[in-house]
Amino acid sequence: MTFPPLCSSWQAVIGEAFSQPYMQRLLAFLQTEQACQKQILPPKTDWFNALNSTPFEQVKVVILGQDPYPTPGHGHGLCFSVMPEVSPLPKSLLNINKELLSDLNIDNSTNGFLQPWAEQGVLLINAVLTVEAGKANAHQNKGWEPFTDAIIQAINNRKEHCVFILWGSYAQKKGRFIDREKHLVLEAVHPSPLSAYRGFFGSQPFSKTNRYLTEHGLSPINWQLPDYQHAGTQALPPEQGQLF
Repeated sequence: MTFPPLCSSWQAVIGEAFSQPYMQRLLAFLQTEQACQKQILPPKTDWFNALNSTPFEQVKVVILGQDPYPTPGHGHGLCFSVMPEVSPLPKSLLNINKELLSDLNIDNSTNGFLQPWAEQGVLLINAVLTVEAGKANAHQNKGWEPFTDAIIQAINNRKEHCVFILWGSYAQKKGRFIDREKHLVLEAVHPSPLSAYRGFFGSQPFSKTNRYLTEHGLSPINWQLPDYQHAGTQALPPEQGQLF
């Protein structure tokens, strides 16, 4: 087993990470899991979908998640995002859509496929990029965390005026080294039903993001998603995992 291809812009920034011992240990772990016939999610072609969908030079916003959905057919390598045919949407994603409706009057209630956000410069990155089917958090502390730390550090050090959206204590701890003089950091509780009413609703992350981007001469994000569920099969997006 090898890691899937990574687009050239990210390869230039974090390519050295693949020679680090933690990545070699991670690869050995994933090889063992595969040899034991365990299903690894998302499919291998999507492990780096967040990076390949949002090249380094295009990153304007970072939304940090924890680990992929453990349900086969749901995730495709972007945090919080699900494939267009998934219904009903995961509860945290439903709450994200509710806040977007309240914040900007944008109704994405029938869509959880966030690929269009990624293609506008929103890096939707999980801290851990794989999971065992049916076992949430099964791949924590296997090597992904220092790799995604390197991604966040690269954005923090090499770019200016990015927006980091950190929902929940896990994401906030991972973003501890972000320079808040160079970037905007938006923190709130996680959109999970267990916490959303304790400060996620009403936090207005989408309008605050666009205001900051506009103030710094960057184009705002169009948070509106196509209504795939009612547009017919011709509107379905292309196969994921393609490189730029």
